[in-house]
Amino acid sequence: MSVTHLKANMDHWQERVDLAAAFRWAERFNFHEGVANHFSLAVNEEGTRFLMNPNQWHFARIKASDLIELDANNPESARGPNAPDATAWGLHGSVHRHCKHAKCVMHVHSVFATVLASLKDSTLPPIDQNCAAFFNRYVIDDHYGGLAFEEEGERCASLLSDPKKKVMIMGNHGVLVIGESVGDAFNRLYYFERAAETYIRALQTGQPLKILSDEIAEKTASELEGYPEQDERHFSELKAILDEEGSNYAQ
Repeated sequence: MSVTHLKANMDHWQERVDLAAAFRWAERFNFHEGVANHFSLAVNEEGTRFLMNPNQWHFARIKASDLIELDANNPESARGPNAPDATAWGLHGSVHRHCKHAKCVMHVHSVFATVLASLKDSTLPPIDQNCAAFFNRYVIDDHYGGLAFEEEGERCASLLSDPKKKVMIMGNHGVLVIGESVGDAFNRLYYFERAAETYIRALQTGQPLKILSDEIAEKTASELEGYPEQDERHFSELKAILDEEGSNYAQ
């Protein structure tokens, strides 16, 4: 089936393309967990209808046309062919049902974010510019309750009520980021992993940390939030690389 035919017969085509590109780059950056973990993107104004990867497909293979559309208010929508597993429905369905500001939701077990989530103190101190970008902009969930079935998903969603806090460090689990678009969320995921890596590697030196003041950390975070188009430019470049390589992600 041609791409033109797919575009003409599937809703939310550009959103599908963007989400598929995010899966491909998550695999390249080693943010993936085999055939586990999920990304989702709301496609209606209320935020309750969303696209998601099919059940246990490797991120490196996912195409725009493979994505499944679900309704957070209709559990039956999660019971069709290749429908995401119960943990994906429990976590992402709950977030899209309760957090209208969470247009795009990305949950991974990336290495350094997960190491951070495994420490008794999962705070990310502002020791460099990337770390400062998240100052007062994340929430730590210290009450891991097992696999994210519906009850656990509801509990996690309740921690994201503050629109300013777009990262959840999921204690003993991994990380979840939200954004206004795929590009916004993926950029945040990328830089959070980089920030976590810097912090973990700094700890490994055994040397005292040079931590920025709260004032400078907040100033840096605010300046980065207002930096024009950096997230979308970053994501556009990632898609351009896939296009130049002849990737089939946009099929």
